[in-house]
Amino acid sequence: MPFEGQPRILVVDDDHFAQHLMRQMLEPLGYAVLLAGNGQEAIEAARRSRPQLILLDIVMPVMDGFQACARLKADPDTAHIPVVLVTSLEGREPKISGLAVGASDFLAKPVDGAELGLRVKNLLRVVEFETFLQQHNEQLDAQVRERTSQLEDALAALQRSREELKVSYLDTIFRLTTVAEYKDGFTSGHIKRVGLYCRHLARELGWNEEQQEAIYYASPMHDIGKVVVPNEILQKTTPLTDEEFEIVRGHTTAGARILQGSTSGFLQLAEVIALNHHERYDGGGYPRGLRGEELPLPGAIMSVADQYEALRSERPYKPPLTHRQVFDIITRGDGRTEPAHFHPQVLEAFADSTDTFAAIFEQHARQE
Repeated sequence: MPFEGQPRILVVDDDHFAQHLMRQMLEPLGYAVLLAGNGQEAIEAARRSRPQLILLDIVMPVMDGFQACARLKADPDTAHIPVVLVTSLEGREPKISGLAVGASDFLAKPVDGAELGLRVKNLLRVVEFETFLQQHNEQLDAQVRERTSQLEDALAALQRSREELKVSYLDTIFRLTTVAEYKDGFTSGHIKRVGLYCRHLARELGWNEEQQEAIYYASPMHDIGKVVVPNEILQKTTPLTDEEFEIVRGHTTAGARILQGSTSGFLQLAEVIALNHHERYDGGGYPRGLRGEELPLPGAIMSVADQYEALRSERPYKPPLTHRQVFDIITRGDGRTEPAHFHPQVLEAFADSTDTFAAIFEQHARQE
């Protein structure tokens, strides 16, 4: 849903010229610009004005950008506000430090106006999605409370109400998944296909109906941790540097942290999948380098499904491959992807399901 009035952007810099330059670039784009001269002022202004986005210089007196970002993220009232660190510092360490304190993105000085406009626009879209999800969950909670009181006098409607709540709950999960996949340029068809691949493999492996349903709804959340990966890395068309790849690898542990602690069976399974879907049966995966039967089976299922979907889909750095090409790569190897990467039972189930995988992809590609 759109913001009410102009989106507010807090620009924090001890250099008055830099402040006003940012204002001149942002105000013509329709943003209301607030100014602060150091980290302490930024914290006070954020609590008072509740901006939708903060552009925070790193090197400042009184309190630097790293300290201010950490304080903002530790405060429940401001933790949800995305922070973009603006800096002339070069190298790996400033980015690592910024990610560690919760920064959403980075801008290099001198700031380019076109880049600034695009970064702000993209981040504000994510904020709109998060706001929508929060409001949706509040509405859902209100509905649950109201329906619970009704159920005390209407036991006959219990099953129907449970089904309604389940549908609403799964809709919320779908929207949460869409937030993460939106950053990566994926579609609702991608989300649907991943669930169908995993459900089919689970059926081939002898899982019962309840387990199949659980992995169908949980598996699309495997990349929820990508919300912490900067857009310029996710959308990069050239090979990633070692530092960038390390940041991308962190989406597995970030996703598990986002999903941990839930009482929902779907989210508990999604946590296992998010953490383990890049582990390999031969021990060469990440983040923990699990080997053989150490790899949880839901993660092993997702590994095959994710690899198939990634190879069939167009990405910024590669064209889509045909079903036959992808089948050969997964079952025979191509020098980068090898059969030893996958759990033998899951690989066998995939090999026996070649027509089903092709049909799922084609059907939902056509629907889009």
